[in-house]
Amino acid sequence: MYIHPSAIVESDYIGSGTRVWAFAHILSGARIGADCNICDGVFIENDVIVGDRVTVKCGVQLWDGVRIEDDVFIGPNATFTNDLYPRSRDHSKPILESRVCTGASIGANSTILPGLTIGRKAMVGAGAVVTKSVPPFVVVMGNPGRIVGYVENTARVAKS
Repeated sequence: MYIHPSAIVESDYIGSGTRVWAFAHILSGARIGADCNICDGVFIENDVIVGDRVTVKCGVQLWDGVRIEDDVFIGPNATFTNDLYPRSRDHSKPILESRVCTGASIGANSTILPGLTIGRKAMVGAGAVVTKSVPPFVVVMGNPGRIVGYVENTARVAKS
């Protein structure tokens, strides 16, 4: 495991081989898997679970209730939310859980509304605003996010 000297890591649950870079802040209740890459300026709240081999690029915040499964890519400045009707100092509503399933990719500057699931291997395009759950193996783009294509359900094969 590597933790940059300017990172703040309060959690005892950081998997082996994970790298946490400059100015990242991981609160005490967060659970981060093995072989992850947590880039500069990432903030991870207490009730967050991150699987193995996840990349979280610069400027991302993972708020309470976010669940990230294995092999997920989260692009720079992607935004997760956990409250449909936010108000200052109003903590009376339950936190909504959001899930990003195995192998999914979230594009830069996309916004994921609370309580949604991004399906297995799905791709969210840069800048998309996701207002509904995304099925597995689809590509979603736009505002609001709409299905524009499909991801092949096959492993990549190197061309020789």
